[in-house]
Amino acid sequence: MKAGREFLSFAAVGVLGFGVDLGVLYLVAPFLGWYGARVVSFIAAATATWALNRRYTFTARRPGSSLAREYAHYLLTMLAGAMVNYTVYVLTLHWVGGPLAPALGVALGSCAGLAVNFLSARHLVFKSARKH
Repeated sequence: MKAGREFLSFAAVGVLGFGVDLGVLYLVAPFLGWYGARVVSFIAAATATWALNRRYTFTARRPGSSLAREYAHYLLTMLAGAMVNYTVYVLTLHWVGGPLAPALGVALGSCAGLAVNFLSARHLVFKSARKH
């Protein structure tokens, strides 16, 4: 049941990351537009979720690499989920109008990328040390 606990923790951290994502998106959008701001907000959210997942979700699974290397690996592995996330975000902006469309796009994109990101984090970034 460790995977279930990790998934629930990952999802809870994702809710906090969603808040970071939305906050940065709405702060940066006046300067970069909705599409450029989404890139910045995703990086901010990924940074926050990396730190929180490292501390709370995958504490027993930390790799032996440096923090900088782990962070870079996390961002790189989150790119698959980010592509799914960003695609859903863009489609939502095209299909839904109004001031809440960006928030809905972030929410739907986050849900769409959740499984991909969890599996990437669990099996690629925070994998267990192998027993010999």
